[in-house]
Amino acid sequence: MLTQERSLERVDVMSVARFLGIATASSLIPFYIHLQWLTGPLVNALLIIALFLIGIRSAMVLCVIPSLMALAGGLIPAVLAPVVPFIMLSNMLFVLCIDRLYSFFKNDNQGYWLGVAVGSFIKFIFLYFSVSFMSKLLIKQELAQKVAQMMSWPQLATALSGGLIAWAVLKWLKRI
Repeated sequence: MLTQERSLERVDVMSVARFLGIATASSLIPFYIHLQWLTGPLVNALLIIALFLIGIRSAMVLCVIPSLMALAGGLIPAVLAPVVPFIMLSNMLFVLCIDRLYSFFKNDNQGYWLGVAVGSFIKFIFLYFSVSFMSKLLIKQELAQKVAQMMSWPQLATALSGGLIAWAVLKWLKRI
């Protein structure tokens, strides 16, 4: 049997389709919706849904897409481009916390909600301090304060809201 045929036998078409669907949604939402209170929860929900539907590796890849699209679409101003890697890392920390705590507790509700709470808090703390530090180095002080505000408690609120949205979807899909 040819190597190409063996490779195609191992491809899970449903996982690829799910990945492409979630990647498309996580690309389009920040590109077209410029409201942090709507974009944030939806993107965080998609990251969690990706974790449970297609696994940690794919979810980690998807953690970089929304930030790039938010920058390209204008949700994140171009002057803030240097903080985009920190946003990506915060998304990864968020998803990793949920994955680890859900796996550790082996209990749908306790592990999930503890993962969402801890992941949201870590995302918030990481973003707040890293972006505050970076913005003071790179941009004017008055803009730095606005950036720090944008990357502070709203990140906590949108991550928790995203956890709630994802929980409802995953319960409906019978995945948790």
